[in-house]
Amino acid sequence: MTDKPDRGMGTVCLPEMRRGGIGLCVATLIARIEHNAYSPVFGWRSQAQAWAQTQGQLAWYRAMEEAGEMAQIRDAAGLENHLKLWKDERVGRAVLSPPQRDETSRPTEQVRPGASQTDQLPIGYILSLEGADSIVTIKHLERTYEQGLRAIGPAHYGPGVYANGTDASGGFNAKGRELLKETERLGMILDVTHLCDDCFWEALDLFHGRIWASHQNCRALVPHNRQFSDEQIKALVERGAVIGAALDAWMMVPGWVRRKTTPEAVGLKLERIMDHIDHVCQIAGNARHSGIGSDLDGAFGREQTPMDLDTIADLARVPDLLTARGYKPADIELIAHGNFVRFLREAWK
Repeated sequence: MTDKPDRGMGTVCLPEMRRGGIGLCVATLIARIEHNAYSPVFGWRSQAQAWAQTQGQLAWYRAMEEAGEMAQIRDAAGLENHLKLWKDERVGRAVLSPPQRDETSRPTEQVRPGASQTDQLPIGYILSLEGADSIVTIKHLERTYEQGLRAIGPAHYGPGVYANGTDASGGFNAKGRELLKETERLGMILDVTHLCDDCFWEALDLFHGRIWASHQNCRALVPHNRQFSDEQIKALVERGAVIGAALDAWMMVPGWVRRKTTPEAVGLKLERIMDHIDHVCQIAGNARHSGIGSDLDGAFGREQTPMDLDTIADLARVPDLLTARGYKPADIELIAHGNFVRFLREAWK
């Protein structure tokens, strides 16, 4: 099949997450409506259709829970229980060795410590909504909260029902401002990823709850409105946010052209994301605001990721790459998982 360039090129599946020692993630619901604006993601004709799609996605997560493959994390108690489960089974960074590679730069199979325990553990997930078009009415937001939704990004690409996203401009409309109020009332996390600049600054003014950016890089390194300016990064640091680095190739290197540029043509390797992580840390003056966002579950695969990344399990190499940059073990632990875990503990206390 040639309808999409990422067919057969996916990098994320539950076994590979376990192989990489990834026991906790943010899992998305996403369904936008068509706004006659460019988007790499298909749009539906109505909010009702978008709502139905997100409910179908949620049904898949529920099926994975019933199969023991995943576990939804809704609150502080659930988070601590899940972290203890993985720690007690001695899986995680302390017992993992990075996937080995052959001369082609692709990983080779290996036996790793803790594999038997890892294969039996559910992967915890925090449910997030990427783009709020599927929220038919404000009451639907409370319904999704009751279903476990704990984070929301108001916009995706282009104009949205509530806010404007990547490649668009303008602030929140009246419905969007109401959405922010309800998000704050419910104690949900506001994800400012994909917000256009106007909406970003308005969100920081209007929303008084906890904010993060699940997958976003640095505009100083790759000029595009999809990335954060240094001023935006500074503002997020002041709000105690964590910014997850994204591994979508066009966000990692300047000049990338979708469906034309290849990782091999520009020599893109995983090490490049260290530039974005380091940039955030330099602005913050510490390592407490950078994390791994990945975005590897996005609408792309190996054709649009670093050439030495075969699956999400290769994220196990990040600590060694940070070590090579001079980061100390305590700071590496923060970036690898500690910052997002701390954020959740503070948000849910």
